[in-house]
Amino acid sequence: MTEHRYSLVLSIYVTTRGFAFTLFEGPFAPVDWGITEKRGLLRNRRCLGAIERLLQRYRPSALVLQDTSERGTVRTKRIRKLNRAVRELADGNAIAVFVFSRAQVREYFASFSVPTKQGIAEAIAKHVPAFERYLPPVRRAWMSEDSRMGLFDAAALILTFFHSIASTAAAVR
Repeated sequence: MTEHRYSLVLSIYVTTRGFAFTLFEGPFAPVDWGITEKRGLLRNRRCLGAIERLLQRYRPSALVLQDTSERGTVRTKRIRKLNRAVRELADGNAIAVFVFSRAQVREYFASFSVPTKQGIAEAIAKHVPAFERYLPPVRRAWMSEDSRMGLFDAAALILTFFHSIASTAAAVR
């Protein structure tokens, strides 16, 4: 059986304000990352255009998305629709697509004893120093989620992907 090696892996995490992305060469080797906010009526179309430009610029060999299917993570209809459009865009560009639910991400990070979203972000910042300065403060009950948390959600998806690939390769051997 052939082992797949993905040279560049792009993760996109769709948020209520737009999307966050991370691009990695390996498990702890970020190349680029960012948060894009789009507002207004045509938000999905503008997000999709920005994502298409990312795909054309970097030509990743794999794309990682959150699983927003019925079995995956519950998200709003607009976000599910945008996530589906991103997947179709990747399929049209012959990019391998991988999806992980919030439960799968939490299961992977449970091995680091970090059960919360903030704990996952802190673990990522500790292991990927480039993200340390983006770590948002601890969220209080009255606070809305910091937009920088999307960056850590995208990074969590990509790290779950690399763990999944490593586990599959180890099982094949």
